[in-house]
Amino acid sequence: MTVLAEDAPAPIGAGASPRASRGPWATAAAKLRQDRAAMVALVGLLVIALACLAAPLYAARVSGTDPFASNISGSVSIDGQDVAVMQAETEGLGFGTTPIGPTWRGPYFLGADTQGRDVMARLLYGGQNSLIIAGSATLITLVVAAVLGIVAGFFGGWIDIVLSRLLDILWAFPVFLLAISLSVVTIGHGLVIGPVTIGSDSLLLPILIIALVYVPYVARPIRGQVLQLRRTEFVLAARGLGVPRGRILRVDVLPNVATTLIVFAPLTMALNMIIESALSFLSIGVQSPQASWGTIIEDGQSLLYTRPLVAIAPGVAIVLTVLALNVLGDGVRDALDPRAKLKMR
Repeated sequence: MTVLAEDAPAPIGAGASPRASRGPWATAAAKLRQDRAAMVALVGLLVIALACLAAPLYAARVSGTDPFASNISGSVSIDGQDVAVMQAETEGLGFGTTPIGPTWRGPYFLGADTQGRDVMARLLYGGQNSLIIAGSATLITLVVAAVLGIVAGFFGGWIDIVLSRLLDILWAFPVFLLAISLSVVTIGHGLVIGPVTIGSDSLLLPILIIALVYVPYVARPIRGQVLQLRRTEFVLAARGLGVPRGRILRVDVLPNVATTLIVFAPLTMALNMIIESALSFLSIGVQSPQASWGTIIEDGQSLLYTRPLVAIAPGVAIVLTVLALNVLGDGVRDALDPRAKLKMR
């Protein structure tokens, strides 16, 4: 008796659809979600960002004061009593005034600074500027560094020599020294680039300065990675088949470099936030009447013994934000590294 093919029993699993394989980005996202520390850091960053975005709402609805205007002669109601924002000193000869301390409620939650301004409101507004400057500088750094690194590594020759020497010149200067020097030079008259003039009080000025000083620290690793990619078999095969350089860069080089740029993003932003705070603390970053976490620390320097929270609060905000960015950066690096092994719990 002849058994027809259609009557034969089907092999085990023949009717089951093969499990669809996830792409590299989905796999990396799944690994990142398994990293509890990175997820906590991400949530913390979102909370800080949302709180800073709510600064206008807090100033209008809770504080009821202008965080950028002096309020030396103002008063605040505490338990139904009007209390002066600037209180007379009771120690020593009794000369001078001391800002009101933390009320731990509504207006002046963290107290006032030497100008009678609500520290909590300024902390939220300052966080806005610090995050905007650090985030924008990071984006510019990554874009410029990617372009320079890819062009230098892929095309080589005199292009590589010229770009590499320019990066070496920037690399030779200590980061803080270069940033301070550029800030001091431009703080008085702003920056003039052809027909474009950037005022000294513009946030764009510290953004450009901070973005510039970190370009070589990202461009050099990108260049080295592109030099390795240029010698790989799939790139050599594409060039041998006459594939246009633009397509090779777009299809073969850029996707491989993108993972490195993503890993650099949170780590570079953490460094940018530190240098922005340092410049603002030295009064050569964010200019009055605007605020950043660095300027608030500078405002509270003279109140360390009487109202230490004026300086401690923005310092703690910087530490928490930078710590969260570094933890998130480590998580992103491990998720994008195929050799990394995350513990499954």
